[in-house]
Amino acid sequence: MNHGTHELVEHLFRAESGRMLAALVRILGARRIELAEEAVQDALVRALRTWPIRGVPTNPRAWLATAAKNAALDQLRRARETDDHESELVVWSVREGRSFELVHDDELADDTLRMMFLCCHPDVPEEARATLILKTVGGFHVKEIARAYLATEEAIAQRLVRAKRRLVEGGASFEWPPEAELAERYDAVLEALYLLFNEGYSACSGEELLRADCLKEALRLASLLATHPATRSPKVDALVALMCFQASRSRARVDDAGNVLLLEDQDRRLWDRALIARGFRHLERATVANELTTYHVEAGIAACHAAAPNFEATDWERIVYFYDLALERNDSPVVRLNRAVAIAERDGNWAALAELDELEHHPRMARFFLFFAVRGELERRAGRNDRAQRAFERALELPCTAPERELVQRRLARCTGSAPTIFGTTGKR
Repeated sequence: MNHGTHELVEHLFRAESGRMLAALVRILGARRIELAEEAVQDALVRALRTWPIRGVPTNPRAWLATAAKNAALDQLRRARETDDHESELVVWSVREGRSFELVHDDELADDTLRMMFLCCHPDVPEEARATLILKTVGGFHVKEIARAYLATEEAIAQRLVRAKRRLVEGGASFEWPPEAELAERYDAVLEALYLLFNEGYSACSGEELLRADCLKEALRLASLLATHPATRSPKVDALVALMCFQASRSRARVDDAGNVLLLEDQDRRLWDRALIARGFRHLERATVANELTTYHVEAGIAACHAAAPNFEATDWERIVYFYDLALERNDSPVVRLNRAVAIAERDGNWAALAELDELEHHPRMARFFLFFAVRGELERRAGRNDRAQRAFERALELPCTAPERELVQRRLARCTGSAPTIFGTTGKR
């Protein structure tokens, strides 16, 4: 298999699978969600088999849509259930080939958003709703979802099976939910967008630190929610602000060789000032109501970094204050880990290590790469190189991206160095 072709197929599948699946579910109905998933997967397999031999088609998106349509029709015909769906599938595949532009209207006709709210149907267990969105809309593998939740792959797989079964058995409709039901589904949709963005901002594995497709899609969908009268709220404005601030640093987070650049080492001239300005506009809108959510707090932290002209001018006192607020709303070990990084900058390494000592035996941290990476750097800075080495070696045993692995290997190789930087905070909770 040509490596470049494989990467292209993977990229297109990441970018288009959610939209294709949502369109197929709209046409075929929620009870055929598994059929739609199989059709999309079949389109990917066909691309992987044929493109290296016949070449990449002129319009890859149209090719994938047509392949998914044909796979769905084959299954319907075998089951003798074509009904009136055949003509709808044909029209959809033709439309996909005409334009790559986003199409939506005031009624939120965007199929992907409808799919997200369908995944949050009352028949779906509450704890499985965001998980189902990540699988169907985000195109996530079970391994990626497990990492996002710091859970086992088996637990996530079982959760997905139960969620889809409940969705099918409940006879859920693809129609836009009524206003009273919309509020019940809203938080799970925002949670899924948050996790989708985080996977783009810091991928769980692979050769790249960033996944631009996840970043763009999460920001696109969150922006749709923020602009529509039925779904706009201070909470979603805060989420969009957070995404804008974080995404603004994308170009500066790796160097030309693909090496990770921590916050202190980034060239802030590469930060996207237009995205930062957009983030502050959304943050201003997010503060008009008397509401303070986790998204508000995290956007406040990101805004502190965005406002600082250089690393030395960062307001760590205010950042620690925001993390204290975050703990009041969500006392999670990941929030405590992020707070420890800020504590290290405000109060020094020993104060931060004391914070990590309290987290050391938490079961979620045992599988979290960043915990051991941070621990190793703090130990190194404190002069305890033997402990730093053990922490770095443990970090290298856990899932991470190739750039993150390379960074830890460099730190491990120079445990006796005196570089002052530590691993930057993550947006993950």
